[in-house]
Amino acid sequence: MTTLLVKDPVLVHQWHPVLMSNELEEQPKAIEILGEKIVVFRTSQGVHAFKDLCIHRGVPLSLGKVVNDEIICPYHGWTYNSCGTCTRIPALPEGKAIPTKAKTITYNCTEAFGFIWVCIGNPERSAPKIGELTSERSPFIQVKMGPYELEAAGPRVIENFLDVSHLMFVHEGLLGDSQFPEISDYQVHQKEGVIISDEIDIYQPDPDGRGHGVLAKYTYKVYHPLCAGFRKSIEYSDEFFDLYLIVLPINEQKSKAYMVMERNYAYEEDENVFIQFQDLLIEQDRVIVESQKPELLPLDLQAELHLKSDRVSIAYRKFLKEIGLTFGTE
Repeated sequence: MTTLLVKDPVLVHQWHPVLMSNELEEQPKAIEILGEKIVVFRTSQGVHAFKDLCIHRGVPLSLGKVVNDEIICPYHGWTYNSCGTCTRIPALPEGKAIPTKAKTITYNCTEAFGFIWVCIGNPERSAPKIGELTSERSPFIQVKMGPYELEAAGPRVIENFLDVSHLMFVHEGLLGDSQFPEISDYQVHQKEGVIISDEIDIYQPDPDGRGHGVLAKYTYKVYHPLCAGFRKSIEYSDEFFDLYLIVLPINEQKSKAYMVMERNYAYEEDENVFIQFQDLLIEQDRVIVESQKPELLPLDLQAELHLKSDRVSIAYRKFLKEIGLTFGTE
């Protein structure tokens, strides 16, 4: 069954993380954004994204190869340069001009923060952004996590990340304790387009995989529809870490999630301790987000019952409605 392109008025103009940089080597990669099949490949000039279709007979260009900075269709050898223009058709007699219509659809593609990014519309910003990360900022240790493929729409994945009161049950013994489920009241604010919560106190038996119980303080932030983060600080300590979640909207039934952590402690700790811990948490979350009904996130606040502890989720749903997001919502 063919997946139709999701023409969301917001997400088509966003930068989406499609691969970690180290995942893209000599072989082109097939990816999907909002139901659109795309090929991503690397040349000496950088990274490129085309519609994953040779215009001749409809074969995916991702099955081909890159030679001399051009991508070659595996079926009849049609060759496209980095601008999407066909430069060679082997079956044409020598001296015969290549048809001017022999071009493929190209998309904006760039590399930043260790990821390959694609925008299938007109980028609303010149370069991708992940929360408050900057290329210059790093007195901290940075760890990239993922990809995590989930059978759920992107807004469901983000809202689960923002849900503080599930920690004591879905992640019991790690991020919470069901004997201490109460969430103190907090408020949510908006500053320069970013949704920000007050600090929320949570007792956590093992907050980062190192096996130490702490009283943690969470501050949640939503940066755009499919990018959120939080800062977790520890009471009576200078330790904290920022965790960012960015979600690739493959289609309304499937997402791919990446995470970036920055921490100011445990500089000598093997990064795999944190990666494996996050892998475990994602598998616990998977059971929930892949089984939620309705599959699409309800933006009508009357459709479900909400509590004060859901203030971040409520603010997120209101934000999606205000900006006119249609993908993954109902």
